[in-house]
Amino acid sequence: MGTTSAVGDIASGRVTPEQAAENLGDLHPLYTEHQARAEADRCLYCYDAPCMDACPTSIDVPLFIRQIATQNTKGAATTILEQNIMGGMCARVCPTETLCEQVCVRNTSEGQPVKIGRLQRFATDHLFASGETVFARAEETGKSIAVVGGGPAGLSCAHSLARQGHQVTVYEARPKPGGLNEFGIAAYKTVDDFAQREVDFIVGLGGIEIKCEQRLGENISLDDLRQAHDAVFLAIGMGGVNALGMAAEDSAGVLDAVAYIAQLRQAKDPSRLPVGRRVVVIGGGMTAVDIAVQSKLLGADDVTIAYRRGQEQMNASGYEQELAQTHGVKIKLWAAPVTIHSEGGKVASVEFARSHLDKTGKLVLSDDHFQIEADVVFKAIGQTVETAAVSELKLQGGRISVDARRQTSLADVWAGGDCIAGGEDLTVAAVEDGKIAARAIHAYLTEGA
Repeated sequence: MGTTSAVGDIASGRVTPEQAAENLGDLHPLYTEHQARAEADRCLYCYDAPCMDACPTSIDVPLFIRQIATQNTKGAATTILEQNIMGGMCARVCPTETLCEQVCVRNTSEGQPVKIGRLQRFATDHLFASGETVFARAEETGKSIAVVGGGPAGLSCAHSLARQGHQVTVYEARPKPGGLNEFGIAAYKTVDDFAQREVDFIVGLGGIEIKCEQRLGENISLDDLRQAHDAVFLAIGMGGVNALGMAAEDSAGVLDAVAYIAQLRQAKDPSRLPVGRRVVVIGGGMTAVDIAVQSKLLGADDVTIAYRRGQEQMNASGYEQELAQTHGVKIKLWAAPVTIHSEGGKVASVEFARSHLDKTGKLVLSDDHFQIEADVVFKAIGQTVETAAVSELKLQGGRISVDARRQTSLADVWAGGDCIAGGEDLTVAAVEDGKIAARAIHAYLTEGA
């Protein structure tokens, strides 16, 4: 039933600054040249490559791996970035185990795929370290586009349009750009300020101006942007937070996982962040795993991820689930939260009902309840789009409705990323949305199409 520590046992300094730096260090260190070439030599360079089909951005995987094998690292990076300008970050955070690596034919012959993600990081990191450029802008067109949101979708769209010679202004609500790459991903996945180095690389093309602390619906409006620019691309993400809908949800110690990760990512000394001894994370996605593992790495004694359905239904991949468990995180399945118990205004425990699926697939809660003691409860049950700022657009299921070209119900407005209906919570999918929208915007501006 957890430890015997007092209710609200939350403190900073559970690890030293040195321990925090080590614990939150690089999950997968960069390959050496020898390691990269050895891994590249495992590739069969399939003619009809399933890995390329599985990549949402259609990177020519066999080509860039062959380029690594022949010591053409810059060429490999160029091949990657032509299709995915955020290929460096995607190499770190993309669930390659369920995308390109899952379909690698080496799985059949050897039981192990070619480590495509790590090879992709090898190539892009070496290019960034060299300081070389691989892209140039076309002649100025005199056209201006507003991109709202400086995350993966927004920056992908901005870069594509700037390459075509258009002028792009990115309006970012936070103090710095990067979106979830900067504020929402576990620290051990993106060390050495990589998110901002990638932003600098993208903006270094030219033709892109970033204005921070500009929030749609507050100090800028969609109508104003449409009047000031020739086209608008919305990449506003999921700014709202889902509530558990329980009594005592406002108790001290009940926290939003995304907000805490953002605080952790911006902290100069993560060891100074308050950490509970007994942590319960409610949710089953990547964010749940990220906050659970980081809580453990920052000194929490007992960390449990509680999810109301089974392992197969978890949004976190099998790899991520295993990562959590190898770090000492317990995963409690078929556990639906029903009540938060507090003492003196502080969270004391979470009560769960054991759950199951009926014959129709509907989740059913039983009368069999149990409690898990907690000093901190993290909500990681998803986010919502703040739709008030885009009320003039057609919505679908609480998100912005778009067509295949990412065009909204307004002729001069496009949208992409997880703010759109059907949008996926993946950096690589957001990058592809930005690319698709940029092609459509360019056609609209130059051909009237």
